[in-house]
Amino acid sequence: MSQGNHMSIFEDLESTVRTYSRSFPATFHKAAGHRIHDTSGRSWIDFLSGAGALNYGHNPPELIEAVVRYLREGGVITSLDLQTSAKERFLESLQDVVLAPRELDFVVQFTGPTGTNAVEAALKVARLATGRRNVVAFTNGYHGVSLGSLAATGNSEKRAGAGVSLGDTTRIPFDGYLEGFDGLTLLDRMLGDPSSGLDAPAAIIVETVQGEGGVNVASPQWLSRLRALCDRHQALLIVDDIQAGCGRTGSFFSFEQSKIVPDIVCLSKSIGGLGLPLALLLIRREYDVWTPGQHNGTFRGNNLAFVAGREALEVFWRGPELANEIARNASLFDDVLGKIATSYHHRGAASRGRGFFRGLRFADPTFVAAVSRQCFEDGLICETCGPRDEVLKLLPPLTADAAVIGEALTVLGDAVQKIDLSHPIPTATVLEVNRELRRAH
Repeated sequence: MSQGNHMSIFEDLESTVRTYSRSFPATFHKAAGHRIHDTSGRSWIDFLSGAGALNYGHNPPELIEAVVRYLREGGVITSLDLQTSAKERFLESLQDVVLAPRELDFVVQFTGPTGTNAVEAALKVARLATGRRNVVAFTNGYHGVSLGSLAATGNSEKRAGAGVSLGDTTRIPFDGYLEGFDGLTLLDRMLGDPSSGLDAPAAIIVETVQGEGGVNVASPQWLSRLRALCDRHQALLIVDDIQAGCGRTGSFFSFEQSKIVPDIVCLSKSIGGLGLPLALLLIRREYDVWTPGQHNGTFRGNNLAFVAGREALEVFWRGPELANEIARNASLFDDVLGKIATSYHHRGAASRGRGFFRGLRFADPTFVAAVSRQCFEDGLICETCGPRDEVLKLLPPLTADAAVIGEALTVLGDAVQKIDLSHPIPTATVLEVNRELRRAH
């Protein structure tokens, strides 16, 4: 059957809500490491990585073998929240490899299998623990599309899909959102003023690197101030590490560089090792105030994801090798993306990100969309993000070596050059770039 015939079944039967398949129109069939192949045999370097669910690349052989072995031995697959040997081994590795070395005293709650399930649980348990309702979230934050998570999400298009009002949330500017304006100072002042009209929050929820919001990086100093603010006003600090965690920024948790300890951490995506659905909360013991079954669901822990996730912790995080390799290779992004940004300053180009969580911003969103399409045509998959999709987002596998990164960034650089030559610069873009240059000088 031809590629075209394959595509028609999706157009005929799948909801119009689909998104990624519109940007990357191929029927994918096989994948290994950093490459994904379609049914016709064409391949791409995958710097989408399942939106961060494939930090270790496609189908790492050690993880595949562990899952196949578990299935061959008749391991339990669906178990509600029953105790299983797969869950036991995952928890042991999580404690020994991740929590104990970092002196983190958390309990683990397995929620439904997606990131938004973890965020919903985090918001609920924070409200239970504090007796408060309000939650503080940040501009350009993204936390999911179920109702509680969506209330904390900034994106207007996503919020419009709720169909109901989204309340009990206060929005504050993220680090660097508005030049010369400090959102944390405003928040601290308002929380300290009994006549400010701001309800004391149960929690403040933050991404240390905002993914969908445009690869915006919070500084360690800003995060440290945020932690202190939460302590001052008895609000729990929730770090949404769903996309930025599991090594994406260089360390296992994205907040390690700032040396803060959150009260609750949300994990999903790559915690399942192979991209198998798994989500969990890490909760400081004193805030684990649930009664049994108060937050539940059928799929509270995917046993195949426990097996793959445990193997990923043992293979990639038992020693320092992966973190050291990320640190070495991250400099390639600093160098090449920095050069691209300098070469295309007339388009308002700017390099963003940390570790293997990278973005290339341009003033004109239509230019970014064209570059993403050109990259796909030339063999590289990378998505767009930001309030107006003005940022090209790069999420390489953490296992990608220097040669792979170099090849991908060459494709990217060539695509930017091709589109620059064929894509006129709108007058509005020229004006915006000139304003930015004047501010810089």
